[in-house]
Amino acid sequence: MALKTEEMVLNMGPQHPSTHGVLRLELELDGELIISVRPHLGYLHRCFEKHCEAMTYPQVIPYTDRMDYLASMYNNFGYVVAVEKLLGIEVPERVDYIRVIMGELQRIASHLVALGTYGVDIGAFTPFLYCFRDREKILSLFEMTCGARLLYNYMWVGGLSHDIHPDFVRLTKEFLESFKPNIVELNNLLSYNKIFIERTANVGTLPLDTAINYGITGPSLRASGIAFDVRKEDPYSIYDRFDFEIPVGKGTYGAVGDCWDRYYVRVQEMEQSVRIIEQAIDNIPEGDVQSAIPKRIKPPKGTIYTRVENPKGELGYFIISDGSVNPFRVKVRAPSFVNMTIFNELCKGHLVADVIAILGSLDIVLGEIDR
Repeated sequence: MALKTEEMVLNMGPQHPSTHGVLRLELELDGELIISVRPHLGYLHRCFEKHCEAMTYPQVIPYTDRMDYLASMYNNFGYVVAVEKLLGIEVPERVDYIRVIMGELQRIASHLVALGTYGVDIGAFTPFLYCFRDREKILSLFEMTCGARLLYNYMWVGGLSHDIHPDFVRLTKEFLESFKPNIVELNNLLSYNKIFIERTANVGTLPLDTAINYGITGPSLRASGIAFDVRKEDPYSIYDRFDFEIPVGKGTYGAVGDCWDRYYVRVQEMEQSVRIIEQAIDNIPEGDVQSAIPKRIKPPKGTIYTRVENPKGELGYFIISDGSVNPFRVKVRAPSFVNMTIFNELCKGHLVADVIAILGSLDIVLGEIDR
């Protein structure tokens, strides 16, 4: 006689150290096997899109910081590029170069949090300390530039809030030189660690066609084997001037698009960000970073959609202007929100312990999901 079993529903979160924010996962289990996972959102509402309707265009910028608060510079970047396109203004070259440098430093800082916390999720604490050691150096560069370490309000429509510090170029070069061997150290410590590989290889495999159908972007898409990056496919700012590669997943230890691939693509992306910064840092032209900032920002009636390659994926801003100083509507395509839609598919058939490995590999931030 076969033993009859019943499914069990288990809540993971919302206050759970490995859910990367206030997220509740409703797990339907058969023993330890996952039948389905239902993410429950709404515990960290930022009300960003509603706030925008009551704010002037410049006043919206600090609110963009608070969505993906680990990639605040890039949230600024995407928004100001959209408003500038709506206004039809061009910024000085100096502004473009500084924006790219800050954006790529932010990408490295964001990935360092993703990689360090992922190690903790799997059970490795030391890499977390190493990653945050390097992230602190980047935050110090940001603090030197605009006085803030997390929420910046640095990129303004038409320019920047501050020019770079006289020591910024020298200190950035020193950081890059010290960071390159640290990536090798991280790989030896975590990426090629036997236990880490066994916990992540062949776990949460995302086939390319499924990733495309779900609209997945960023490292989570590239890990499935396609070199799609907005900086290359739909260049914005001055990214078309730089030589860099798009890392993709290769199934080194398992299937293409597994958790290990999603992790390792981010490691490689940090190396490419270093390449971009090195090319940009020596070529910053002279100029006034505030010369193109309009005295009053009042775009004509119309709509605009622009997208940028945020550290998490494609970040898009759809803005409707009614001709006033306040946007009529600002709709955000948040990469963390879209990438989270695949979560149930990735978890089916895996064990409860694998839920943590899969979630960490997506690198979500709940402030962006609950925008």
